[in-house]
Amino acid sequence: MGFDVGTVPLNPDGWGPPETPASPLLSKHDGAAHPANIPFAPFSRSEKLGRVADWTRNSNFAANPSRSAGGGRDAVFDFALDESSALAGAATDDSSFRLVDGKPPPRPKFGPRWRFQQRPQLPQRRDEEVEARKREAEKERARRDRLYHLNHRFSSSAGGHGPRRDTPAPKSSVDIQPEWTMLDQIPFSTFSKLSFSVPDPPEDLLVCGALEFYDRSFDRVNPKNERRLERFKSRNFFKVTTTDDPVIRRLAADDKATVFATDVILSALMCSPRSVSSWDIVIQRVGNKLFFDKREGSQLDLLSVNETSQEALPDAKEDINSAYSLAIEATYVNQNFSQQVLVRDGNKVTFDEPNPFATEGEEVASVAYRYRRWKLDEDTHLVARCEVHSVTDVKGQRAFMTLNALNEFDPKYTGVDWRQKLETQRGAVLATELKNNTNKLAKWTAQALLAGADLMKLGYVSRVHPRDHFNHVILSVIGYKPRDFAAQINLNTSNMWGIVKSIVDLCMKLNEGKYVLVKDPVKPQVRIYEVPADAFENEYVEEPLPEEEQVQPPAEEDATANAMDAAAEAEANSAAGAAEEEKDVSASTV
Repeated sequence: MGFDVGTVPLNPDGWGPPETPASPLLSKHDGAAHPANIPFAPFSRSEKLGRVADWTRNSNFAANPSRSAGGGRDAVFDFALDESSALAGAATDDSSFRLVDGKPPPRPKFGPRWRFQQRPQLPQRRDEEVEARKREAEKERARRDRLYHLNHRFSSSAGGHGPRRDTPAPKSSVDIQPEWTMLDQIPFSTFSKLSFSVPDPPEDLLVCGALEFYDRSFDRVNPKNERRLERFKSRNFFKVTTTDDPVIRRLAADDKATVFATDVILSALMCSPRSVSSWDIVIQRVGNKLFFDKREGSQLDLLSVNETSQEALPDAKEDINSAYSLAIEATYVNQNFSQQVLVRDGNKVTFDEPNPFATEGEEVASVAYRYRRWKLDEDTHLVARCEVHSVTDVKGQRAFMTLNALNEFDPKYTGVDWRQKLETQRGAVLATELKNNTNKLAKWTAQALLAGADLMKLGYVSRVHPRDHFNHVILSVIGYKPRDFAAQINLNTSNMWGIVKSIVDLCMKLNEGKYVLVKDPVKPQVRIYEVPADAFENEYVEEPLPEEEQVQPPAEEDATANAMDAAAEAEANSAAGAAEEEKDVSASTV
């Protein structure tokens, strides 16, 4: 027995019951009742039914095969594209419609889909993380300081905020007079192509002076076991030029050579392509002989600091970190270091003659002068006075040694703190010094090679405090073989001698007289000027300024040190006197 739906009237013209009699809803065919004009699909009770009828679906829905794959059941109740539906006309219009920009919308760069696709990082140890953060913070701080100094310099010179202050252009080491005649101009690019090999090894004509032995305990000095740098005020250091040397005058009178110079002057020539600051050398042609001299108070007597660095130093001379102040400080540090690392027990190695510049009874620094002769060609021989500072025993044989000191004045300028890096990253410290002081290190190496030294000791000396330029400490002492170190810093001995040979050949073609070789303060080149015979004497010196307005010479630095030491000694004596009085009072009370 089935369910009887009954008769449902259908009004095709509107709402409400029709005027004509109702037609039956179910029609019977073959004994079975089926609804008239109503689709029918068989279904199972386990299937999930969709919508009974959907007139709102998009016409593009059927184009998606994934959505219409299982639509055999739901398609029976799909009236969206029925001819009587309003969506049929819209579908026809949509089929002829074409988008101008069919690019898909941009996907978000970061979102839930990519959030968990990053490669997981391995957990680090906490101390490594802390060290990494410290290193990054130190690099960032150094970078900020460099940018600050750079921007401050550019803003002050280009008209930034505050008063305008133009950065002064580098000055020449000697004032070029209008009556001087420029004879030649040689760019450094020409020097780099020169090469000359000395045919024979040098010959020692005479050795003067006395040497003390090196104290090997300084090889064990490190930042954790530093040594205070002492001051040697009683020992005299001599910086005598070529023509004022009595030994060279004697050798020139005996016609031992045709060219005469000192190791300081020769090293300045040999390493000139590495120089940035201006310097000058006086050349005198007397007969068939050539003398290379330096002026009184020449720039060659001072040690440059951060000459090849990219960081600009303060311009004011009175600033303790200006180029002039640092040069004086480095010179005194170098002298004191060369005497402190010696065994000062009175045992000295003496040579043919005593120190030619010292008077009788005068205490002099430990130094030996080797007057050596090189053969440049058949007609030209060169004699140079070379210095060695100490002697040591190596496998039962005495070895000559040169002693020099690098000085740290403020880690902010270099970004490397010696107290932290010398033990763990010594190579990085040396690389930084080679970048900032390549000319100074090259000249020290050239002087060691000229003197025939077996070892060269480099000391690392730092200020006790960055703002205290009087007190220093020795942090480390490292030894090198000069030839190995020259190869390490890319110093070619053939190129060094090629530069000297070319300058000698050029000057030998000049007439008798006085000349000056000047390094240009800006451009990488040297110029040769012909000057009057009385040049660099009182005629060319301006009216002296009052004493209080003059720039203090290096000797005043020592006077200031004496004043500081005297004040400290007086303070110590007063403290000791107060302690003695207190002791006497307590004794009388008892």
